[in-house]
Amino acid sequence: MTPERRQRIEATACSRQMDLTVFMERVHKPHNLAAVLRTCDAVGIQQAHAVPGSHGLPALNNTSQGAQRWIDLHRHADTPDAMKALKDAGFACFAAHFSDRAVDFRAVDYTRPTALVLGTEKFGVSDEALALCDGEVIIPMIGMTQSLNVSVAAAVILYEAQRQREAAGMYAPRDPSGSPQKELIDRWIARDLARRKTPPPDKDENSP
Repeated sequence: MTPERRQRIEATACSRQMDLTVFMERVHKPHNLAAVLRTCDAVGIQQAHAVPGSHGLPALNNTSQGAQRWIDLHRHADTPDAMKALKDAGFACFAAHFSDRAVDFRAVDYTRPTALVLGTEKFGVSDEALALCDGEVIIPMIGMTQSLNVSVAAAVILYEAQRQREAAGMYAPRDPSGSPQKELIDRWIARDLARRKTPPPDKDENSP
């Protein structure tokens, strides 16, 4: 491993936002799941949560650009299980959902522990999840369409969270020898080295 690669791994791990996350409730299209995880990595989120749809979590496609290797995706049996885990961990849960009580997504304070709840592509966030959320947010729309693709909406909201947190100094590098940075760095380096050491397929003994 080059010093530059190690330095990049350490810098990334030391700016991870452990108290910002997303919960994907039965998001079933591969490109949407992949795109959300790619945005999570881009804004420094380490933990993501999901409840699989009826056919399970979709296989990730190239849209993720390998982001799944750097994100811990936790699978939950159902929505109450996922919401309880988030609540027990101290997260305020906000659903991306159009309703009378929803507020502009920029009005929320994302510097506190926050989970963004995203619903299935066709039906949105379930009533079951909404009943357990602390609030709902909308992205103002001034065109003829009334909503954005779920992965695009996630990106818009998460970059507002990143903006607020960066202004609050929450991306300042942490000590790489501290926890959980050290454990994350060690895990990433070990996995990176293992991938690079994977031997190529054996050649036929008669091949040049």
